[in-house]
Amino acid sequence: MPAVRKKLEEEALRLPARSRARLAERLLASLDEEPADPAAGKLWVAEAERRAEDLASAKVKGVAAAKVLKRARAALR
Repeated sequence: MPAVRKKLEEEALRLPARSRARLAERLLASLDEEPADPAAGKLWVAEAERRAEDLASAKVKGVAAAKVLKRARAALR
């Protein structure tokens, strides 16, 4: 199978830019069609609910997005 994938990649890379873009768009869209792990969605929901409860109960304090982004940019320098 790796040989088939390599051949497909090589052929795709020879396509004109617009065709490559369209192919990339379709491939990326296909990833949304089927979940990689159905249990993962449930785990993410549980985690989001836990975090929302922590915020609502003042167990944790939220941080403004602007502040988080500023720190992240500083860390990347």
